[in-house]
Amino acid sequence: MHQTSEHLASPASPRGATLFERTGRLYFPLALVARLPFAMMVIGVLTLVVSARGSVELGGLNSAMVGLGVACFGPLIGAAADRYGQRPTLLVAAVANSALLGALAWIAFSPLPVWVLFVGSFLAGATVPQTSPMSRSRLVTIVAHDLPVQRRPRVLSNVLAYESAADEVIFVFGPVIVGALATTLGAWAPIAGAAVLTLIFVSAFALHRTSAPAQSAEERAMALAPASELARPALLVTVFGIVTVGLFFGSMLTSLTSFMQDRGDPESAGLLYGAMGVGSAIFAIGVAALPPRFSLRARWPVFALCIVAGTALLQWAQDVPTMLLSLAVMGIGVGPLLVTLYGFGAARSPIGRSATVMTMLGSGLMVGQSAAAALTGVIATELGTRAALVLPLGAALLALVAGAINWPLGAQEGPPRERKTVARAE
Repeated sequence: MHQTSEHLASPASPRGATLFERTGRLYFPLALVARLPFAMMVIGVLTLVVSARGSVELGGLNSAMVGLGVACFGPLIGAAADRYGQRPTLLVAAVANSALLGALAWIAFSPLPVWVLFVGSFLAGATVPQTSPMSRSRLVTIVAHDLPVQRRPRVLSNVLAYESAADEVIFVFGPVIVGALATTLGAWAPIAGAAVLTLIFVSAFALHRTSAPAQSAEERAMALAPASELARPALLVTVFGIVTVGLFFGSMLTSLTSFMQDRGDPESAGLLYGAMGVGSAIFAIGVAALPPRFSLRARWPVFALCIVAGTALLQWAQDVPTMLLSLAVMGIGVGPLLVTLYGFGAARSPIGRSATVMTMLGSGLMVGQSAAAALTGVIATELGTRAALVLPLGAALLALVAGAINWPLGAQEGPPRERKTVARAE
């Protein structure tokens, strides 16, 4: 994002300045609720289409179209925020997304052909306001420019841990809210609810004082690094790393659903998966307590190994208790690995491109998740659950390989966002 220290505070920030003083205490609950519509959207579209058109396959394809829209346009929304400011970008996206969600709820129950439904789902994903990456970008910028230098590494670690934990919690409870609304009000209610939440809370998030005002063309030219810097190997490896986490998420949830379906209880798959999500959120928060000498480049392979261990145990899971044990072991690694990867994203963001990088990472997660879910579903259907359960192990091994590739690239890196960004900003 293009916020500067001049916007956030005077260059001589007080030694006792805190993050809460810069954001205000209402920022965190606002940002939390503002990201809820996205967590409701994919499962909400699935529920809507299955109820309206009577086809699980069609529901899954429309959910995939939402993910495709996010993957294609998420980074462009981030780039627009870096160039024109988060405020106008988020306001336009919130209005467009809210309108498209309302239209999608109507299209699903209308006699319009299937291709119109696909287009509506794709556009709904394409206009997702990207609240989570924008929040990370804001907080990272505030920490890097406005807090005392000696406190930045620890506060930034806390911020990234909190953001990852918040995402975990939202994605655990988002489907629960969808189920409650669909059961009590009807299949249209989750999508309509997401539209209302988007219009109200994302707009409020856009207008919050942490959102920097638009800059002039001259200011943008001075504050924005060339787009070519987004293609640096170190940043591309980070994006690849988070894609592997997305592959793990998509393959794990789909193979777990198949595992529970074999036992006649597919509805419980979400509850078991939530057990991993809660553990993952707890360990993500715990990353903030790790000593600085346990570097980011060392954390990547260590946490990836935890996921490998959990997915290896998965291959011998024949009952629910063993499955829960393997999920618990995975949870030890996946939350901290996400925090680590976002830490690398913050450290490797070119000047003024923070929102672009954060949306690249968020879209990479979505791409991996959507692709793996589709592939795992086909394999589970054609070859059975045991074959499908191998895919999470493959994703975990890819994450470990990515960590090995990253090892030499991260050898000279210091705390996130303190090397080039702060030097240039000051």
